[in-house]
Amino acid sequence: MKIKLFLISLFIILVVRIHAQDYLSLQKNYADRLFKNQLYFDAITEYKRLIFFDSTYIYHYRAYYRIGECYKAGAKFDDAIQYFSLADQNAPNDSASFDCKTQIIRTNILRKTVDRALQLLDDLDKESKFKNRSDEITYWRGWAYMFADDWYAAARAFAKIDYNGELRKLADQTAKDKVSVTFAKVISYILPGAGAIYSGKILSGLMSLAWNVAAGYWTINAFVNNRVFDGLVVGELVWLRFYRGSIENAGDFAVQKNIDIANKSLRYLQNEYKGLKP
Repeated sequence: MKIKLFLISLFIILVVRIHAQDYLSLQKNYADRLFKNQLYFDAITEYKRLIFFDSTYIYHYRAYYRIGECYKAGAKFDDAIQYFSLADQNAPNDSASFDCKTQIIRTNILRKTVDRALQLLDDLDKESKFKNRSDEITYWRGWAYMFADDWYAAARAFAKIDYNGELRKLADQTAKDKVSVTFAKVISYILPGAGAIYSGKILSGLMSLAWNVAAGYWTINAFVNNRVFDGLVVGELVWLRFYRGSIENAGDFAVQKNIDIANKSLRYLQNEYKGLKP
């Protein structure tokens, strides 16, 4: 009698467990469909429901990972990192763990906490179990450098993977196109307006040069004709103003030109580049 009761109980437990697994599988498939259709808010709710009922932890890794992707797609980067970290804690193997860690790095790149991304890349590079993934680590390091506006460093990183690759060429060309802010200011000390012209603002540079020449002429002419007071006033209020202004404007123009060049490259990466992105 006891054996019969035991077998009946065992049968009931097995039926309940199989039914539970069927329910979890259906729940996972439903959440996956929502994710595939980009209904991220609804998908998050269903993945969290899956985690709640998944007492055996079979689906925890995948659910946490998908929730991270949903938050990332919605630009909720802090939440995305939190759930990628939970996915990493439940990763079934080293490959899955690596995917979680790189997703955290990619999310840091997107939210422009680049120093953190580079630190995590360095930590990843030191782990012996990921030595065979060094090219991927270098790839994301190149992206981090691009978002940090260090295009020369990005070009060097991408060159380690593929010297003739599209990203290496883009990073190298962007670095070459950018102008030197220091040089723009220095040549403006020597010749007012030259820094603006160097930065591509030809009309502004020529106008700055003209005003400086005119103010200089008025100042010198006043002293030559013994109008010392007029010379001091014109020199102090007009000439020095235009002179200092040409130097400040040269620096501002150079900075803005570099921003425009970098933004053009980033827009290309966003809209035209077909490879893997953060």
